[in-house]
Amino acid sequence: DDNRFSPDGRLPDGDKDAQHVRDIFYRMGFDDHAIVALLGAHSVGRCHTDRSGFWGPWSRSESTFSNEYYRFMLEEEWVEKTTHKGSEWKGPIQFENKDGDLMMLSTDLALITDPKFRVWTEKYVKD
Repeated sequence: DDNRFSPDGRLPDGDKDAQHVRDIFYRMGFDDHAIVALLGAHSVGRCHTDRSGFWGPWSRSESTFSNEYYRFMLEEEWVEKTTHKGSEWKGPIQFENKDGDLMMLSTDLALITDPKFRVWTEKYVKD
C-alpha cells in the first residue's frame, strides 16, 4: 500500500498539493501538460457537499466547456472559504473569489502555484 493514493484509486483529494496531483496522474501515464488539460474539465459542473464535501462552481458557465476555469484561476483573487450561506464553513479547505460565487480547490490552485503546471495553465488562458 502506498499512502500517497486513496485506497480505492479515486481521483486526487481536492485539498492536497501539486505533488499529490502528480502522484495520482503520473501513475496513469499523464505528464504535466496532460494533467493541466485534464483538470480543465472543471470548467464544466460544480462541487456538491453531499458528494465531495466541497461546494460551488469553478466557472460562471457550468454547462459550457471553455477556458474560464484557467482565466478565473489567474484573474481572480482566491481566499480560503470561511462561511457558507451565512454560517461557518465546516467543509474541507477550499477557496473562493471575493464575490464568493466561484470556488477553487487546493489541487486547482496548484496549477498556478507550481511553476511547471503554471506554464501550461498560462497557455490555456490564451487559447
